[in-house]
Amino acid sequence: MEALDLARWQFGVTTVYHFLFVPLTIGLGVFVAGLQTAWHRTGKEQYLRLTKFFGKLFLINFAMGVVTGIVQEFQFGMNWSEYSIFVGDVFGAPLALEALLAFFLESTFLGLWIFGWDKLPKRVHLATIWAAVIGSNLSAYFILAANAWMKHPVGYEVVDGKARMTDLWAVLTNSTALAQVPHVVAGAFIIAGGFVLAVCGYNILKERRTDPDRTVPMRRGAGSIWRTPMRAALVMTAIAGAVSAGTGDLSGKLLYEQQPMKLAAAEGLERDTAGAAFSPVPGVEIPMLLSFLATNAPDAVVRGAEDLQAEFAKKFGPGDYRPNVPVVYASFRVMITFGMATVGLSVLGLWLTRRRRTPAASREHPAPHGPVRGRRRTVRVPREIPSWFARACLLALPLPVLAMIAGWLLSEIGRQPWTVQGELLTAASVSPGVSLTEVAVSLAVFTLLYGLLAVAEAVLLVRYVKAGPEQVSPAPSTPAGGSGNGDATAVMLQPTLMY
Repeated sequence: MEALDLARWQFGVTTVYHFLFVPLTIGLGVFVAGLQTAWHRTGKEQYLRLTKFFGKLFLINFAMGVVTGIVQEFQFGMNWSEYSIFVGDVFGAPLALEALLAFFLESTFLGLWIFGWDKLPKRVHLATIWAAVIGSNLSAYFILAANAWMKHPVGYEVVDGKARMTDLWAVLTNSTALAQVPHVVAGAFIIAGGFVLAVCGYNILKERRTDPDRTVPMRRGAGSIWRTPMRAALVMTAIAGAVSAGTGDLSGKLLYEQQPMKLAAAEGLERDTAGAAFSPVPGVEIPMLLSFLATNAPDAVVRGAEDLQAEFAKKFGPGDYRPNVPVVYASFRVMITFGMATVGLSVLGLWLTRRRRTPAASREHPAPHGPVRGRRRTVRVPREIPSWFARACLLALPLPVLAMIAGWLLSEIGRQPWTVQGELLTAASVSPGVSLTEVAVSLAVFTLLYGLLAVAEAVLLVRYVKAGPEQVSPAPSTPAGGSGNGDATAVMLQPTLMY
């Protein structure tokens, strides 16, 4: 084993671990901002309680993402100095924009949101969480644009063995980035939606265990406070699933043009094939589907790994230019299967929790205007959430996370043996002065540290999920012109900070 092998393991482990928190932060931030917007517009207490509850979970995850992301910066200099030297001029601009614009925007306004509940005007306080959400999405864009450049380098020239950026706009509007950013962000919303579904499902089951005879009246007749966030998460996940499918199809077409070896490995295709079949599972093939998905032409030729290997060996010199085909092949199918399962669960949930029509006279509180003559009036009331579906929602926590991990394995391992496609090999990117022992020690330390952080994250999340939303009490509003969230004529709900 060489230092290169352990350096790749270290970067892979720390990156996958870090990315467990990134998509949840992106999606859950928007979800929390939406809940606070609903409270701002309606004044309903349940929206405030839900904002505070999911806000705690969001902040725990955000803090963990920041801590684990810092390690990525060190690894570029520790283990991948040759790579850093080559890409430094190109990566400098998008990463500087990410740090100076996106991250500072996110962290500054998030701090104002945390400590400004009873100090900022209500509208201003709402704006702070939306500003933080915008910052997190901008941060994702700049980082993903840099990652997309590694797969499809544009807007640069090589001078003295280093890549020099010639067109920042070309880097930021790279066709690979324009497909990858919405695909990854949509995946983030699926993960966040799955997280919310799992939390809601757990709490619904918990309520029914503590009150099996339903003696406690249920809000709106069909569930507790958890029905509202569950429905919102179902809608968010279903929409994000449609976006993910569309951008995934676009990404596949870009692979055909820009990374044909990755496409061949994802399908296990060895030879150039006209009308190539797609196999959803090993041993089952759908004729001509791969050619159609890659080019919109069912009889198009899709390049095979062995033929590409021979071509690349002539172009770039002797070497093995094939990625780990079994890993790429399996990752592609895990990503699709688990992602589709989560989206399918959300669509099923929307159907099961839809409103039903019932005669107005059958309501517990009939209409205040007396009996209705002639045609009988009906109203739409919520359906009760089935217990079996609440249990199924617990699967929405691991499935999209596994799909996201598989997607990144497909993306990054499929690019091997290149760190920068067609320009810089992974073997030439590692730090020449780092020994096998040094990488092994740092890998062991990081793995242990990340294990401890995982335990801390799990303990905190489980504790706050079990505690549930806190009650809030009305408090006198701040006089007009004051600094509080209220106004001179309304009573606002002052939350107790537990952050």
